[in-house]
Amino acid sequence: MWSRLYWLAVGGPLAAGLLLMGADPAPLADLRNGLFDLYQRAAPRPYDPELPVRIVDVDEASLARLGQWPWPRATVAALVERLAGMGAAAIAFDMVFAEPDRLDPAAVAGLLPEDVRGPVAAALAGREGNDEKLARALAAAPSVLGAVLTVERPGAAYPAKWGLASAGDDPLGFVPHFSGAVAPLPLLAQAARGIGALNWLPDRDQVVRRVPLLLALDGRLVPGLGAEALRVAQGASTYVVRASNASGDEGFGTRSGITAIKIGALDVPTDAQGEVRVRFTPTDPRRFLSAAAVLEGAVPAAEVDGRIVLVGTSAAGLKDTRATPLDAAVAGVEVQAQLIEHVASGANLVRPDWARGAEMVLAALLGLVLALVLPRVSAVAAGLAGVAALSMLGAGAWLAFTRADLLLDPMGPGAAVLGVYILGVLALYRDEQRQKKWVRSVFGRFVSPQVVDRLAAHPERLVLGGETREITILFCDLRDFTSLSETMDAQALTRFMNSYLTPMTEVVLAHGGTIDKYIGDAIMAFWNAPVDDPHHARNAALCALAMSRRLDGLNEVWAREAQAAGRPFAPVRCGIGLATGPCCVGNLGSDQRLEYSCLGDDVNLASRIEGATKGMRVDILVSEVTRAAAPGLAFLEADLLMLKGKSRASQLYLLAGDAAFAASSGFEVLARRHAALMAAYGAGEFAVAAPFAEGLAEAAPARLHRFYALYGERCRAALAPAAPGGT
Repeated sequence: MWSRLYWLAVGGPLAAGLLLMGADPAPLADLRNGLFDLYQRAAPRPYDPELPVRIVDVDEASLARLGQWPWPRATVAALVERLAGMGAAAIAFDMVFAEPDRLDPAAVAGLLPEDVRGPVAAALAGREGNDEKLARALAAAPSVLGAVLTVERPGAAYPAKWGLASAGDDPLGFVPHFSGAVAPLPLLAQAARGIGALNWLPDRDQVVRRVPLLLALDGRLVPGLGAEALRVAQGASTYVVRASNASGDEGFGTRSGITAIKIGALDVPTDAQGEVRVRFTPTDPRRFLSAAAVLEGAVPAAEVDGRIVLVGTSAAGLKDTRATPLDAAVAGVEVQAQLIEHVASGANLVRPDWARGAEMVLAALLGLVLALVLPRVSAVAAGLAGVAALSMLGAGAWLAFTRADLLLDPMGPGAAVLGVYILGVLALYRDEQRQKKWVRSVFGRFVSPQVVDRLAAHPERLVLGGETREITILFCDLRDFTSLSETMDAQALTRFMNSYLTPMTEVVLAHGGTIDKYIGDAIMAFWNAPVDDPHHARNAALCALAMSRRLDGLNEVWAREAQAAGRPFAPVRCGIGLATGPCCVGNLGSDQRLEYSCLGDDVNLASRIEGATKGMRVDILVSEVTRAAAPGLAFLEADLLMLKGKSRASQLYLLAGDAAFAASSGFEVLARRHAALMAAYGAGEFAVAAPFAEGLAEAAPARLHRFYALYGERCRAALAPAAPGGT
């Protein structure tokens, strides 16, 4: 099972990320808005000149021809009359007429010197003022005036031109609140058919993405300019606001906010605050009509007839510019125009209220799946899977935007996938390095460097908790070690043992064996664990032959050393026993100390076989299973061994040589004569067996001389007459 560090590495940041997504701090919202802006830039709403919206622009050309702003209200009244005469469905002003016209003749007369003020005022008496002219024009046209809501100037006159009905929770609890307003002059406000708030609510980066349809002023709902223009153009009288817990709503009692606002025949989906996220188009000159051209009659009536006309300014000096997802600076009136186009075209760009929850669930699922998969596959495969997941997230979000006008954020789930992958890979790498270090420190004493490298490269192949598998066990013990050790002091004995165990260990490791332990002068080793070795019996047998040859070489070295030191030397002999069978291998020991070792009947059998080599005067004996598992080597039948607790004796075999010797004519002769010896001896024909034993003792390889000499002695003893008085 994977380490606690791994789960902390992937689980901790994933949980923190989910909490962050749930909290949705402002920087995270800024990133999400930036992503949604990229969507719009990549696939903006195409401008449709047939949409019923035009902007009458107080542009630079108009200012040049008609003078600087503000124009006399009489000029504005003429503009209203011209637009109404051209058939405008609604005329909405993206500006506030909050003060009397300073260019009214009566107001100008008040600025004259006293000696001429009176006669001028008398001449103007009874004439209609500019504000009255504008009020008359507004009353005769489908007009909408602008107002600005503020947190100051409470108590401003703001007449309601609309009716309001709602279903569900009180919408006042969800919209932005203001306590005051900069409203049109009461004269103008009474004349107009609608009043709309010009407030725009930009995000922290001052980009206008949403435009409110409704706002709250001193405890009552008031519409925005775009909403009022749509209402007046349709001749509607009432807004119908649908909020959470309305009939048919599936909020299950949750106060989630406003869901839609019905304006005449238009049912406009909104966010919870009653705002519309506008699907913008790039600025298009076909949307604009120059105010001067309209006044001069240079604009075809078809450009105005039946359309909502917004009056505003794009002149740079008037500083009415806004930033949108598509443009760094557009005229403020264009934002209102694009809102109306958005609604009229049936666009429905929304971030659904379920989006954040779905994104959190998706992030959790993807993170958990990747966390479970990552340790089971390679980092490259997991990386490819992660890239595929990120691609699908991006593609899904893009399709949701282009096909369904839904704003879904793939960054949260994507960050979960990326974070789990990076931190998971780092944690697994650290675990892998620790595991490799542990493998090298533990198994470096028991197996060859090549095997250690294989284990370190694939530590998952280790089953350290214990497993049962077929292995071949080797026991090697020195003969007459007690007598030998009595002739040496401690230092000499230590040097001798090191000079013996070191080369013998090298032989075991070179043949792929695992050193289990040193028991005094004895060596215990096994094959086929911890790494698989399909030829474990054969490799163990070849190792036994190599150990025997290596001991012969050591005896030559020790003999020369003894001769140089002027002391006697007796050749050192060893016995090696091999057995093959199922054993339990793994970390065995106590809580204080563990060793990689093996347990089983065949371990005991190998030890007993090694002990039998002394009585049989041979250096290598193997079990019947080992002989069967290592075909092609030079095996000869030896003797039967009765083990404690077993109902029948175990057949033992001599290991006479390797595959080359087994294929030689010399072994063929040896095997035939050996079989004849064993057959005669087994039949009790000792007189027949004795010559075979004596001949083999002279002709067989030197390693087997003492074995055949033993059988010769047994035959002679069996043929000798019984001692007098024997029974």
